[in-house]
Amino acid sequence: MSSPRSNGRDGASRPRHGWADALVAVFAGMIVMIVVAALGLWAAGAGQLPGGAFPRVVAAVVVMAAGGSVAVSGDAGALAETNADLSVLPLSVTLVGALAVAAGFLRPLRHRAVAGTRELGGWAARVTTLWLLALLALSLLARQTFALPVEDPTGGLIEALDATPEVGFRAEIPLTLIFGLLWLAGVLVLALLVSRGAPLPARLLRFQEPVRPAAHAMVVLLLGYVALGVVVGLVVVVTRGHPAETFAVILLGLPNLVWLAFTLGLGASWEGKVDGPFGLPMPEVLDSVLRTPDISTLNVRTLAEQDGRAWWLVVVAAVAVLAAAFLMAVRSPARTRAWQHAAHMAVALTLTVLFICLVAQVSAHLGLSLLGLGDVGGGLGGEVLLRPRLWSALGIALLWGAVTGLLGGLLASRVRRRDSR
Repeated sequence: MSSPRSNGRDGASRPRHGWADALVAVFAGMIVMIVVAALGLWAAGAGQLPGGAFPRVVAAVVVMAAGGSVAVSGDAGALAETNADLSVLPLSVTLVGALAVAAGFLRPLRHRAVAGTRELGGWAARVTTLWLLALLALSLLARQTFALPVEDPTGGLIEALDATPEVGFRAEIPLTLIFGLLWLAGVLVLALLVSRGAPLPARLLRFQEPVRPAAHAMVVLLLGYVALGVVVGLVVVVTRGHPAETFAVILLGLPNLVWLAFTLGLGASWEGKVDGPFGLPMPEVLDSVLRTPDISTLNVRTLAEQDGRAWWLVVVAAVAVLAAAFLMAVRSPARTRAWQHAAHMAVALTLTVLFICLVAQVSAHLGLSLLGLGDVGGGLGGEVLLRPRLWSALGIALLWGAVTGLLGGLLASRVRRRDSR
C-alpha cells in the first residue's frame, strides 16, 4: 500500500505515514499472535474446555504474550479458600507478534537513510494507538471461570458447605495497557536498531555504527536458537511420537526452552521447583532436576547428572556466540578495533542474557484450603517456579562477550585482508 508523500523543508520527498499503514502493521501482529496461540492451545487440548471458553483462553494467552497482566483468582465458598497465581510469557506467541509488528512498522520506512524525529514519533504514535485499542478489546474478552472437580477428604463437608472450588482468570486492563505499551515500545525501538535499512534521525546516526551490528547479531543469535529448537522438535515428533504435545510446546513456549538452554550453555544457573501434577512443558530431564521437595539448582552439571548429553549445550552455545561475534564484526566498519569489538559484544550479550532472564521466568501456584487445613484438592494443587541467578548470569555473559568479541574481530580482520588481496 503506497503512502501519500509531501515535501519537507529540504525539498526532498518524504512519505506521510497514514492510519491505513498503521492498521496493517497492527492487524498483522494481532492476527499471527491469535493464530499461533489458538493452534498451540488446540494442540494442548484446550479446545475441550467447557462453556465455550476456548476463545477467551486464546485472548488471555495473547494478552500475556503482549506483555499484559492476567490475574488468576479462586472462590470456594465461605469456609474454604483457593489461591492461585500465574506469571509466564508464552514466548512463541510473543516472538511471532513482535516480528510481524516490526516488519509492518519498518515497511513504509525502507530505502531511506534519515527520518525526522517528528516523523518517526508520529508514525509510532499511530501504531501505538491502534495497538492499545486492539489490546483493550482482547482484554475485555479474556475472562472466564471454571469449576474444579476435586476429591473430598471431608466426607461430604465441601459439598454441604457449598465450597466447590472455582478458579478463573481475567485480564487486568490498566496494567495490560501499561505493560503492552512498554512491550510495543521495545519492539519498535529494537526494530530500528536491528534493521540496517531503517532510517534514523540525523542526531542519532553516529550511534548506528557501534549499536546496529551488535543488535543485529543478537537477534540472529536468538532466532537461530529458535530455528534449531524447531528442527529438534520435528525430529522428536518423527522419532518419538507425541505430535500434539510437541507442537503445543513449539507454538506456545519454544523460545522459553531454547533461550533457557542457551543461558545454561553459557554457564548460568537457574533455580526452581516443580510440585504437583502439573509442570513445565519441558524435557523429562529438566523435570527430574526440578521435581524435588526443596528449591533445586538448574545448570549444565545438574542436567548432566541425569543425561550426559547436556554438555552439548556448552558446545552449541560457544559456537553460536562466536558466530554472532563474527557476524557483528563483519557488519561493523573496517576501522573498528579489536578491543571495541570485545566491548560491543560484551555489552550486547549481557543485555541479551538480561532479557532472557526477565522473560523466561515462570511462577505458578494453585492450592485449596478448608478451615485452614491446607491443600485438600486431592493432588490438584501444585507449584512451578523457575528463576535465574541473575548477577552470576550477567557476569558470565560479560566475560563470554568480551572473549568472543575479541576473537570475532580478529577473524573478521583476517577475512577482510584475504578479500582485499
